[in-house]
Amino acid sequence: MIRVLIADNNVDLCVTLQEFLEAEEDIEVCGIAYDGEEALDLLGSLEVDVLILDITMPRLDGMAVLERMESLGLKKRPRVIVLTALSRDDLIQRFTDLGADYFMVKPFDLNLLAERIRQFAHSQGSNASASVSTGKYRPQVIDDEVSITRLLQEMGVPAHFKGYNYLRDAVRIVLRDEQMLGGSLTKKLYPQLAEKYGSTPGGVEAAIRNAVLAAWESGNRAFLDKLSGGNSRKGRFPTNSMVIAKLADELRLQGRVG
Repeated sequence: MIRVLIADNNVDLCVTLQEFLEAEEDIEVCGIAYDGEEALDLLGSLEVDVLILDITMPRLDGMAVLERMESLGLKKRPRVIVLTALSRDDLIQRFTDLGADYFMVKPFDLNLLAERIRQFAHSQGSNASASVSTGKYRPQVIDDEVSITRLLQEMGVPAHFKGYNYLRDAVRIVLRDEQMLGGSLTKKLYPQLAEKYGSTPGGVEAAIRNAVLAAWESGNRAFLDKLSGGNSRKGRFPTNSMVIAKLADELRLQGRVG
C-alpha cells in the first residue's frame, strides 16, 4: 500500500484528493495537513511514501517545508509531487533543487496524479538515496504537461472548460504518436479521451471545439494567428485538428519535449 500525505490549505481540494485516492486499491491517504508546520509534524510522525505538496500554504509554504524536511532525520525520504498554479521556470528550478520530483499545474487530471504517485512510490533507487544525503537532485521525469499548460494559457483557453483537459491530453497524445492526427482523430483519439473521462467521442470533439471557440472570441488572437498560419486574420476558424497539431509542433520547436 502506497502511503500518501496531502499538504494543501484548500479544504475542498483535500477532500476531493482524499476521496479519489482512497478509492484506489493500492493508495492510502495517511494524513492531511492544511499548513506547512502541520505537514512537517506529520512527516515526522508518519511513514510517508509520497508527499503531495502545495506551494502556497499558511505558517510555512511548500518551499519552507522542503527546506526543513531534511532536518527531520527521516529514515525514508518521501517522493514529492508539487501542486502549483504557477509555472514559472525559476520557481520550478528552486523546488527542483530542494528535491521535488514532479510538478502538476492546477487544474490537473486526478488519474494522472494517481499514475505519478505509483510511478514515484515504486522508483526508490540509488538516485533517491543520494538525494536524502545531498538534498538536491534533478527530477527523474518532468512531464510535458507544464509546457502544454503554458501554451493553453497563452492561447487563452479557459481552464474551467471541459475542452481544456481534453485539448491538453490530445496534444500530449499527439506528441507521442503523430498518426493520431487526421482520420485517427475521430477514430482513435476522441474515443480514447472519451473512455478516460466518461464521455462520448462526439462530446469530446464538441468540448474541444467550444474551448477553441472561447479562445478565438476572447483569448490571444495573435497566438491563434500564429498557430493557424494567418487564417485567423482572414476570419477562418481553426479546426480542432489544426490547433492540436500546431500546439504539438510549437512544443517541438521550443524543445520543451523529449
